[in-house]
Amino acid sequence: MILSAIVIFLSISVYGLIHSLMASLPVKAWARRRFGLAVDRYYRLVFNWVGLLAFLPVALLAAAFPGRTLYRLHQPWVLLTTGLQVCAVLAVAVGVMQLGAASFLGLRQLITPQKTDAPRLVVTGLYRFTRHPLYTAGIVFIWLSPVMTTSLLSLYIGITIYFVVGSLHEEYRMRREFGDAYRDYCRRTPMLIPFPRIK
Repeated sequence: MILSAIVIFLSISVYGLIHSLMASLPVKAWARRRFGLAVDRYYRLVFNWVGLLAFLPVALLAAAFPGRTLYRLHQPWVLLTTGLQVCAVLAVAVGVMQLGAASFLGLRQLITPQKTDAPRLVVTGLYRFTRHPLYTAGIVFIWLSPVMTTSLLSLYIGITIYFVVGSLHEEYRMRREFGDAYRDYCRRTPMLIPFPRIK
């Protein structure tokens, strides 16, 4: 039981390392040197697929070795948590649409390989309340699971740590790209936990 939880935690850590490396500026720069600027056309799509495929073994491990059940919610709590999970999924969809779904998925780059517009810093909609609403919604979704096992607990702790570290990693890239505009945005908007802004 403990061994399976440790293995799952280590597997999500390896996943996070792979995902973060692929998103890093040095790796992107290496890919451009190795394959030319045309790599930008495919990088986002490959990044998404590698992320999906790399996560599958982690999910399969958690399913194959669930461990001991820590709790199981019953009605009406299951209805409440499921409703909040649906809201979290909708928040992810809205956040992706705000960023540009086609670009986020890597499809626009295939159709329009040449950049025709300047990078855009999104600070409206969900991004008014938190700088990383996709991560926030993801954290809400996983921790509202109606069933918790030792393996799921290990997995969710690993995912949450990855989301926090991933947020910091992404912010480094955003500061490089947007400079003072992003620093000002950081001063006005919380990173992951939304709270009412004091006027």
